[in-house]
Amino acid sequence: MNKYEAIAIEVKRRIKENFYPLDHPIPDEISLSKEFSCSRMTMKRALDKLVMEGLLYRKRGHGTFIVQSALHDSRVNVLSNEIMGLSKLLDGEKIESKIIKFEVHFPNEEVAAHLAIDVKTPVYYLIRLRSVKGEPYVLEITYMPTTIITGLNDDVLYGSIYEHITKTLGLTIAGSHRKIRACKSTELDHEHLACELDDPILEVEHVGYLNNGMPFEYSFSRHRYDKFEVTSVNLKR
Repeated sequence: MNKYEAIAIEVKRRIKENFYPLDHPIPDEISLSKEFSCSRMTMKRALDKLVMEGLLYRKRGHGTFIVQSALHDSRVNVLSNEIMGLSKLLDGEKIESKIIKFEVHFPNEEVAAHLAIDVKTPVYYLIRLRSVKGEPYVLEITYMPTTIITGLNDDVLYGSIYEHITKTLGLTIAGSHRKIRACKSTELDHEHLACELDDPILEVEHVGYLNNGMPFEYSFSRHRYDKFEVTSVNLKR
């Protein structure tokens, strides 16, 4: 973890625990850089990260303020350009995984096209339920080429697949392409996400890429509507 990321986590903890008064700006970059024994540039990167996450906003000539509405939201906030997994998003929370299906088979033409492979290249087919503090949050339906993502087993699936990819396999996740849509809930959602028959589902169709440009994941994440929201942040340069 980079130093600016560690600082951002600490400042985020302070914000969530009301360490800073809501009606005043937080300490300026110079004061914070002295407190955290870092350069002003490192401090700026840490605060920029929290601005991008929607926890802070800057008011020219007045300082950096806490976005008060962010403190009262119980949903998981996902940036539209975020590529990290749920374990990273909810770092520190107790996340449990239930493997509903785990197979290796040949993909259909649509899956093969999204993964830039042919239909004779085997893929992992995984359905996994992710729960937070015992409550179901998201149902993940995932395809990964066995030729690229190796070594998937129960130990990995009950933990973080992305951590296995980056730390165990030493691969670099570089980007993703996502489509976000509202869907009607299905029988699978009703069974595993504890949602009502008429509850909507937030579905994220996702293709993840490595730094060599190769797709490594094609997935559908089906989120409970009352547990997630997506934030899009556009910065004027």
